[in-house]
Amino acid sequence: MSEPSVPAETLIPHGGAELETVLAAWNAATLRLEQTHGVLREEVRRLTDELEIKNRELARRNRLADLGQMASHIAHEVRNNLVPATLYLNMLRRRISDDCGSLGVLDKVDAAFTALEATVNDLLHFTMDRNPRLQSFLLRELVDEVCASLAPQMAAQAIEADIDVPGDLFIAADRDMIRRAVLNLTLNALDAMPDGGSLVVTSSSSRLGVELEIADTGPGLSDDTLSRVFEPFFTTKHCGTGLGLAIVYRITEAHGGEVTAANCPEGGAAFTLCIPQTTCLQNVQQLSTKTLKVAA
Repeated sequence: MSEPSVPAETLIPHGGAELETVLAAWNAATLRLEQTHGVLREEVRRLTDELEIKNRELARRNRLADLGQMASHIAHEVRNNLVPATLYLNMLRRRISDDCGSLGVLDKVDAAFTALEATVNDLLHFTMDRNPRLQSFLLRELVDEVCASLAPQMAAQAIEADIDVPGDLFIAADRDMIRRAVLNLTLNALDAMPDGGSLVVTSSSSRLGVELEIADTGPGLSDDTLSRVFEPFFTTKHCGTGLGLAIVYRITEAHGGEVTAANCPEGGAAFTLCIPQTTCLQNVQQLSTKTLKVAA
């Protein structure tokens, strides 16, 4: 017995016009699915890249923590041995005060010990792990103070300072730590201009933070240097420790901010400190409140 035939109207409801409507709806749904799939694919790629960055940062922090403990131990051991060695050098200097030739040799030994002590101090600053002691201070005064301390070096290298920092700009931060960061960045800029140039210091503020940029007119930074410039012990100098910019990074990180390096369009390099102020100001207010309560 043959099966009953299905009318064409059942397969194609009400003719070709409605079939076109069904196909159009199908195509629209397919297009939406493709678009959604594309968006999801891009979001997965973004999250994967972000996770990779976070993992690299976590690995870097772990390496820095291990390196900091090791460097701290070495620095303290070296400093403990430097103290008696310096005393013996001073005793020897008194004994051979009439021997000019020996004094000349002793001066070279003394200079080597001074350089070693500077390296130890850099190690101790790098490994220093303390919370910022927040206070509000004028940023321009700090910048002027640093530049005044380096005025003889800038004059010797024929470097002009162009400072564009408002005199009434306050920043809430640890003054000693920020001074150290500004000093390191300024010294780094001076080292990039042995034959003269311009040191340009500018700043700006917003509701969230204060930015301070220190730029030079030197040769700029290579791509490899830009990618590694804040790594501990990485340096392009013949006699550098590679800790100056690593210290700047740690100081900025301790304030919840960031420091970036870039080449200037007109030549030279620029380092920008960004210190958030919302959290800092809240902490300053909390510290002030606690102080008032204790005083009361």
